[in-house]
Amino acid sequence: MPSLPPPVTTTDADRRLPQGEEIFLDHVGHFVREPQAASRALERAGFAPTPVSMQVDPTGAPIGTGNVTVMFARGYVEVLFKTADTVLGREFEAALAGHAGVHLIAFSVTDAERAHARLAAAGFRMRPLVQFQRPVETETGAGIAAFTVARLERGEMAEGRIQILTHRTEDTVWQRRWLTHRNGATGLIDVLIVVADVAEAAERFERFLGRKSSSTQFGRAVVLDRGMVQFVSAKTFTELLPEVNVPSLPFMGAYGIAMPSLEKTEAILRQGHIPARRIGTALVAKFPAELGVGAWLFVEQVADLPWRA
Repeated sequence: MPSLPPPVTTTDADRRLPQGEEIFLDHVGHFVREPQAASRALERAGFAPTPVSMQVDPTGAPIGTGNVTVMFARGYVEVLFKTADTVLGREFEAALAGHAGVHLIAFSVTDAERAHARLAAAGFRMRPLVQFQRPVETETGAGIAAFTVARLERGEMAEGRIQILTHRTEDTVWQRRWLTHRNGATGLIDVLIVVADVAEAAERFERFLGRKSSSTQFGRAVVLDRGMVQFVSAKTFTELLPEVNVPSLPFMGAYGIAMPSLEKTEAILRQGHIPARRIGTALVAKFPAELGVGAWLFVEQVADLPWRA
């Protein structure tokens, strides 16, 4: 019997934003039709979602989507919905036509402009570097959350909207009042993607992220300075998470969140009528329908995620 690959070992940086040449898993994005219903579902799970915000370009024109976020000390979750019939809005609608759920993964770096040039040199078809922003309310009045984003042309990554960004307004995005959650969530850890060809997807993400992939007992993974992207086959995913039906391939099927207490998390999910079960030292909960297709894996330690064990 062949031996399993060694456990994935990495020390995740314990801060919000990268430094130097680091690259972080910054956030994942659910695509939904009803932001208020999605916010209520997040509240049932013990999260504290921010108010709805509309995304605009620097001139104030709508880019086509709005969002609600769930902010953690490290990383966050975004819930996006369509606001206007723009190029981005139409692309959002096309993705949502397949299924609601996670269709976006964003990685953060210190210099998105340099990342844009690197991606072009690596053979990716790129859209122009873009400045995104959205108005937000702060405890002292109106503010702006601003980002520089390196985006690929549509079709370059079949998995969905995969992008690299630089945060320009850390304090406005990570407001202290939104970092405390009833379930105690402290961080986005990893994302799990189901693909038809694990080796091909891993190689492509290697080029995109500038990091080598490695074998795990579930497939292949690209380990970052904070977070990891794990690629698995549909068979492996179904064996791990049989409660989630794979709608099509590729599929951003699950992501991990750090919690201080699985017992407390489990009790809150039960109160919110969200079924959950244990996988070893992890707690699995299928997304409420309002958030689309997929699942959370809650753990107290990063190493408790099944693919890191």
